[in-house]
Amino acid sequence: MALTETRVRNAKGSEKPFKLSDDRGLYLLVNAAGKYWRVDYRFAGKRKTLALGVYPDVTLKEARERRDNARKQLTNGVDPNVHRKAHRAAAVERAANSFEVIAREWHAKYSPTWTADHAARILRRLEADVFPWIGGRPIAEINAPELLTVLRRIEGRGALETAHRAHQNSGQVFRYAVATGRAQRDPSGDLRGALPPVKTRHHASITDPKAVGELLRAIKGYGGSFIAKCALRLAPLLFVRPGELRQAEWAELSLDAAEWRIPAERMKMRTPHIVPLSSQAVEILRELHALTGAGKYVFPGARTNGRPMSENTVNAALRRLNYGSDEMTGHGFRSMASTLLNEAGWNRDAIERQLAHSERDQIRAAYNYAPARAPEDDAGLGGLSLGTGGRRQGYVHQEECQCSLGPGRGRDEREQRAEGSKEGSRVHEGAAAGGPPRRWCQACCRRAMAADQTCDSASTGAWLSRFATP
Repeated sequence: MALTETRVRNAKGSEKPFKLSDDRGLYLLVNAAGKYWRVDYRFAGKRKTLALGVYPDVTLKEARERRDNARKQLTNGVDPNVHRKAHRAAAVERAANSFEVIAREWHAKYSPTWTADHAARILRRLEADVFPWIGGRPIAEINAPELLTVLRRIEGRGALETAHRAHQNSGQVFRYAVATGRAQRDPSGDLRGALPPVKTRHHASITDPKAVGELLRAIKGYGGSFIAKCALRLAPLLFVRPGELRQAEWAELSLDAAEWRIPAERMKMRTPHIVPLSSQAVEILRELHALTGAGKYVFPGARTNGRPMSENTVNAALRRLNYGSDEMTGHGFRSMASTLLNEAGWNRDAIERQLAHSERDQIRAAYNYAPARAPEDDAGLGGLSLGTGGRRQGYVHQEECQCSLGPGRGRDEREQRAEGSKEGSRVHEGAAAGGPPRRWCQACCRRAMAADQTCDSASTGAWLSRFATP
């Protein structure tokens, strides 16, 4: 006799299990622990039992539907138990290969090669803008339109740059999934051009020499905190990244050697960086050491010495000096240095090295950790600096070159080298006799050196010192 819902509901469990049979092999197993739906069947000559759920979570009607599905599988030559195990394994695999799981695996694998701030930004971006919508989806099933919907949602709130970065990070995750055999292709490549381009915005910076002088004088008269003032004064002398400056530690500095060694984990390019300290920088740091030298950080926070000063401190100080965000920023000191030093004729490689930009020659980068050194640099004052009184020797503009050759006169290289050698000799003869050395451009110096002569390059100290002269 078929079961009824009332009979199933009123069945009482006991220490001795018993069965309440329905039709077509379905029955309710009742014991002291509860009530369980079961169906018996034969497959390949063997008697087997399939569990269909627990009452009352699974009603009588639902148990009969599950029984009928199992019997259809038997009719098609499929063992219901084997089918269920395969289905569960597939579900586990789908969950294990979801976008979020693989993205976190990718992040954990590569984050040791990034700075802590960069790694945290990527994870926050994925958690806030990507995971809530496609994080639980099997990565192999996500297509380009589905990803585009996620990116459009970010773009719709006005965060276009974030949308581009989320697109980039998603592509990295998809390519990692392809490489590890969890996906067949990267759908993010199909979305190239789907988002409008981001308008490039450079960090506001002052590069006019006269305006630079006004800024340096304003910094000299800054009336805010002494720590912030020291950071402002050091920014144009060191031109490191704002994060590298504010997180500077006393243990990294050697004032006697006039050198600052920044470890790789704090550098954007993940390579150690050596910053030579000019005499002005050393003087500022010695003065600051009396205040913060007992702690870890050169520029500790306003509320605690256990953390560096806020990333907004330098920019806030510039605003206090009446420099708007569209005029000057903490990062703008790097653009200032690059522009002025290039205009002054300094070696471009030396400038890029001191800015800690990536070394394009990978073999050279693997062996060379030396700081940038200027030609005929004064002892103890190694490296480039936008100091206002340091004696630095560098090249002059071609228009100001006092070499009698002058570049670009239309003579062939052999004649230029020959005369460059003679001119170089005359320069040194004049210098040995007590006369002033000529001011040469870089091109003429190179021609003279090619002929085994040494050129005299004029000091840029006077050129730089005019910036801060009232």
